[in-house]
Amino acid sequence: MMAASQGLTAAGHPNDVDRKRIERALQARQRYLYVRPSVVPAQGGYRIESPCCSRNVDREGGIIDVALIQFSQGYWRLYRKDHAQGTWEPHGAFGRLGDLLDLLNVDADRQFWQ
Repeated sequence: MMAASQGLTAAGHPNDVDRKRIERALQARQRYLYVRPSVVPAQGGYRIESPCCSRNVDREGGIIDVALIQFSQGYWRLYRKDHAQGTWEPHGAFGRLGDLLDLLNVDADRQFWQ
């Protein structure tokens, strides 16, 4: 289970440059374009949260976790939230942040933008 606590690691993540880069990239997502996701610092990376407009996860439409992005051992690692279990599930590792964000923005199987 991955913790999403806040803090700065020796690898330099989270940082404002990459956080802003992620925020800008999320503007190109294909799902739930009418909500404003937030990118918040997490241990070793960034957590993306957003209002739950589909009501699939939170019937009240509250803020839910969408994805966790961490930088570790030269790779960007992407995690999806298993909302039923309350845990982060590994989804993949990427050499470039841009490749990770491309997958997250399309999310063809609705594993992130639920």
